[in-house]
Amino acid sequence: MKSKNLGIFIGLFAILLAFVLFKNWQKNTIPVITDNETQIIKLGYIIYPPLLSKNASTGELSGVSYDIVEAVANKLNIETEWTEEVGWGTALEGLKTNRYDVLGTQMWPNKEREAVADFSIAPMNSVLYLYVRSDDNRFDNNLNAINSSEVRISTIDGELAVFIATEDYPEAQLLSLSQLSSYAEVFLNIVQNKADVGFNEPSAVNDFLESQPGTIKQVGNEPVRSFGNSFAFKKGNTKFMTQWNSAIQELIISGEVETILQKNEVLNHYSVN
Repeated sequence: MKSKNLGIFIGLFAILLAFVLFKNWQKNTIPVITDNETQIIKLGYIIYPPLLSKNASTGELSGVSYDIVEAVANKLNIETEWTEEVGWGTALEGLKTNRYDVLGTQMWPNKEREAVADFSIAPMNSVLYLYVRSDDNRFDNNLNAINSSEVRISTIDGELAVFIATEDYPEAQLLSLSQLSSYAEVFLNIVQNKADVGFNEPSAVNDFLESQPGTIKQVGNEPVRSFGNSFAFKKGNTKFMTQWNSAIQELIISGEVETILQKNEVLNHYSVN
């Protein structure tokens, strides 16, 4: 009888120990902001102007996403630590493996991404258009002509243009750059006739045209995609994301999101959600 009781006691102790260890792990990996507490959150980030830019000399970050994150952090009494620059294709993996808590560059929460991460509400929406060389008129009145094995689409691994290409134009060739490539390289592929088309936001295109005026043009006035720009979280991090969403709502209602867009000179490229 004593042996049986000892076995029960050891079993209960093991269950209790496992529960305590789990709660401690959960506390350390899932930030939940409480009163009178300052939490440090780690942020992964993708360089994608105008949402996020990095000064080549100082390493200083700036942009729409950066300003929104810092404004949310201020409301939630959070300290931010921008820890790791990542690419589009590996960004969500860093959330799964706890390398950081939030992806600090906003992205479109499509079906594939929602399978591996949770997404906040979107502070603002943006649109993507089709771009070609300035002397290329093949697709002016017929976007279906892109769906041909003779057409080359310039993209970056893991970013939105890849999904548009595979969903809408599966017959076209995909010329995909590595994840940490810049959008200037995407456009240069088109200008240098290594590719024919690309999908992007007007703000990124305008930035490229400042140094390469008249080289590419927008096709038509209808966007190929319109979507919200959300922040990605590790799946199951619902308490923290709820607090984050409340702060985002406050920023929208108070006009701070509009002010941030205006400060970054992209108010005409986005609409406040």
